[in-house]
Amino acid sequence: MSTLIIGANGQIGRLLVEQLVKNGEPPKAMVRTQDQAEAMRDLGATPVIGDLEDDFTSALSGCSQIVFTAGSGAKTGPDKTILVDLWGAMKAIDAAVQAGIQHFVMVSSRGAENPEQGPAKIKHYTVCKKLADDHLLRSGLDYTILRPGRLTNDPATGQFTTDWPAAPDDQWITRADVADAIAYCLNEPRTLGKIYSLFHGSKSLEQALE
Repeated sequence: MSTLIIGANGQIGRLLVEQLVKNGEPPKAMVRTQDQAEAMRDLGATPVIGDLEDDFTSALSGCSQIVFTAGSGAKTGPDKTILVDLWGAMKAIDAAVQAGIQHFVMVSSRGAENPEQGPAKIKHYTVCKKLADDHLLRSGLDYTILRPGRLTNDPATGQFTTDWPAAPDDQWITRADVADAIAYCLNEPRTLGKIYSLFHGSKSLEQALE
């Protein structure tokens, strides 16, 4: 099935592009600029220009699966978090419904299940993630929601857990492991309709996502 990655130029997005190309499943990669499009083409993806703050529905043409891994980034303010992580995600979900997308994989965040219990300084972020997740749950789409812990740039470990580690310092996962988990979910029907917290642990991916 053809997959569109929204947020392909992000850190997880680029790793996912590389993984899918390696798997013989080159995706469509939605990016905002021509320079980013050339970089995606060099990685083996089919680039498509689209902006979450504008009309990007044409990017969905010919696709049966969507991965939403876009984010405003830590260096932007709450306004961009609302426009990208919330409103952009909701627009993508609505467009997916109209396009008849068969599987929508949402990269959410730890704490999205209950923003009241998370750190106050990122509460606006986890609220946006929760509202976007809830919109996906109401959409009628077949979905998988991944809620990774604190992200690191370490190499992939291949070791996972969906159980929350007791110590906050242990609530982390590498971006490479998240990319591998997304690629797995795209090809594993039993992950449909599931929400997974995702942290570094001691299980294989298959064991953790049983």
